[in-house]
Amino acid sequence: MKIKLLTLLLFMVTSVTGQQTYFISSCGNDSADGSLDSPLLHIHEAIERGENSDDQEIHVYIREGKYYLDTSLVIDADKWKNKRLTLSAYNNESVVLSGARKLSLNWVKQKNGIWKSKTEAGKGDQLFVDGEKRILARYPNFEEGAIFNGTAADVIAPARVKRWKSPEGGFIHTLHARDWGDMHYVITGKDDKGVLFEGGYQNNRPSNMHDKYRFVENIYEELDAPGEWFLDGKAGYLYYYPYSDENIDDAVFEIAEIPSLIKIKGVENEWISDVTIRGICFSQTSRTFMADYEPLLRSDWAIYRGAAVFIENAERCRIEDCEFTGLGGNAIFLSRHIDDCVVKGNYIHQIGASAVCIVGDTSTVRSGVFKYEHSVPYELMDKVPGPKNEFYPRQCLVEDNLIHDIGLIEKQVAGVQIQVARGINVRHNTIYRVPRAAINIGDGSFGGHVIEYNDAFATVLETSDHGAFNSWGRDRFWHPSYEKMSSMVAEHPELILLDALFTTYIRYNRFRCDHGWDIDLDDGSSNFHIYGNVCLHGGIKLREGFNRVVENNILINNTLHPHLWFQNCGDIVRRNVFTQAYLPIELKSWGKMVDYNFFSSENALKQVQKDGTDAHSTSGTLLFDDYQHYNFALSNTSKAFEIGFENIPQNVFGVYSPRLKRKAEKPELSELLVSDSANTNQTYLWEKTEIRLVNGLGDRSAYGLPDEKGCIILKMNNAVNIQDAGLKENDVIYSIYGEVIDSVETLVRLTNKYKWRKALLLECFRNQQKLKVSLVLD
Repeated sequence: MKIKLLTLLLFMVTSVTGQQTYFISSCGNDSADGSLDSPLLHIHEAIERGENSDDQEIHVYIREGKYYLDTSLVIDADKWKNKRLTLSAYNNESVVLSGARKLSLNWVKQKNGIWKSKTEAGKGDQLFVDGEKRILARYPNFEEGAIFNGTAADVIAPARVKRWKSPEGGFIHTLHARDWGDMHYVITGKDDKGVLFEGGYQNNRPSNMHDKYRFVENIYEELDAPGEWFLDGKAGYLYYYPYSDENIDDAVFEIAEIPSLIKIKGVENEWISDVTIRGICFSQTSRTFMADYEPLLRSDWAIYRGAAVFIENAERCRIEDCEFTGLGGNAIFLSRHIDDCVVKGNYIHQIGASAVCIVGDTSTVRSGVFKYEHSVPYELMDKVPGPKNEFYPRQCLVEDNLIHDIGLIEKQVAGVQIQVARGINVRHNTIYRVPRAAINIGDGSFGGHVIEYNDAFATVLETSDHGAFNSWGRDRFWHPSYEKMSSMVAEHPELILLDALFTTYIRYNRFRCDHGWDIDLDDGSSNFHIYGNVCLHGGIKLREGFNRVVENNILINNTLHPHLWFQNCGDIVRRNVFTQAYLPIELKSWGKMVDYNFFSSENALKQVQKDGTDAHSTSGTLLFDDYQHYNFALSNTSKAFEIGFENIPQNVFGVYSPRLKRKAEKPELSELLVSDSANTNQTYLWEKTEIRLVNGLGDRSAYGLPDEKGCIILKMNNAVNIQDAGLKENDVIYSIYGEVIDSVETLVRLTNKYKWRKALLLECFRNQQKLKVSLVLD
């Protein structure tokens, strides 16, 4: 009664002060007045009334329930000029907006476990049974946790294609041939030679299909496992293979039919503003991998400019405390002119593509080109710094969002994707189980971003050559030929910061990448300041670029990876904690300063000093206050403080709101591999396997080794990949791709060096006999 009275008073007051409130209920009526006691039925009706209202502030409260949208809810600037709109769940009630159709079915049993029903649904590629997503008929069958949840090399082999009667409308999904994202194709038919298809435009670095990581779906003949389904839209039949414990007559079947639920759109010089969406669950949209994609300059990305909630040309809009799940494509997209918008407190999981995309229009970038191999000659280049129009995001906030299990069908995705933007603050987010980067910045235009207090782990799970944080900097100065680029920037150094106008800060994050780098500044990424980060596994890579400062970071079980540094690049690396020697590739110089660092191995320090760096650096035992409980503060006695290192604040990583912290997982901690202990039989953990180094003549004699090098497998624990490779306890791993293992540092270095091949070629010894082993990396 009190709630009703307060709501009535609010309704009366706001009506007087230029505000209007509408209530929506699944039991409402669109002829009602929209009050709490007489709510409307459809959200579209409330939006239309708000458009036609003279009031400047409109509140739409949605009561508990699930609301099926057959068309997107569109909020246009021309109808909301000088108005404010808030669309939210009422009183924290559970509200779901769905892009699916609820089906009415009458099942008839077929053979081979399949059931069939007539249906009014003519399209849809996501089916939900009692709210749980089911598997579109596919080959190979679903294998949870694998790349694409199961792949096979023979998916379009002639023998398999021959089994398909009418494969039109089927899909081929594949990784890029070099694991740089994904590509997708629609099957248009078949002939005597095999299957016919078109597509593959989803990646801006075109390639052939991967020869192994591919699968097909939406083909009737592949309906052969429990949980699979197939829709014959032309004939109007749904086919389903139920699980053994399912009662399909009583189950609720829903099929996703639309890709977007809300579109908030302005136009040039008439930006839409002040729209807030709060406390709503967005679910069950159709997949978008075959939609129109546009290339994003010379980055590897092409992108579908759409999402469950799509905001374009807008100012002061907010999406907060919402949930996004069961989506076929992107969750949130902030497009073109975006100013002072906020994405905060959202839970985004189990979706087909990216979580948050913040992407300007490529027309904003001067002398922009769209292929990696293309460039603009200096004499034809626009040399004016910065953007040339207003169609780019700036001063936006992405904060306190829990993001996991994204990119379920698309792999060139990110938890947060930023491109053609300026001054984006990404902070206190927890992001994990992603096929590629947790946070990606696609170019240097226009810098000024702050990436801070994030917790990102279980990243780059299905692709390669990437990082938990990844960036590209293929800006105006960049050229696909390193030699030409080097000479051009030497002659015209003013080109370097024409696009990367403002410094981007990466600070106080916790990153882990097991299949790449924790922080990967690739292809010319310039004007970065990286400090106060805890890197748990993959280290920091700086490929050709300028003006990067890396200081006061902790790199566990890894190091700095300097690749192709220019003369006079201006890079500074100081006051960091490293556990291995650097891994340089083709350096022209060592930058402005590489010194005053701490190494947890004296051998590593001696190795880097041979290259003329780290004259004032030191080494010692690496001791944390409480490593096993995620406290990465160094103990007071650490020699790292002698070179100016300062402890990094702890308990600041990731989401902070209680409802999200309760759900959030933590990264896996690896056993520290590098030690100066005098115990020559010390054990280490490598690839989930307990090992020790070969020690002396006794080991050499016992194992029949050519010298006293290599490492011995002691226990395999749960290392499935080690077991699958045929390795056994007491095997000696002697070399990796012919490079001999003479220390733990060497073992880790070689593992990192060759991990892009997804497998290590090992030379091993067993029973004094040499054998070759191919070890597939987790």
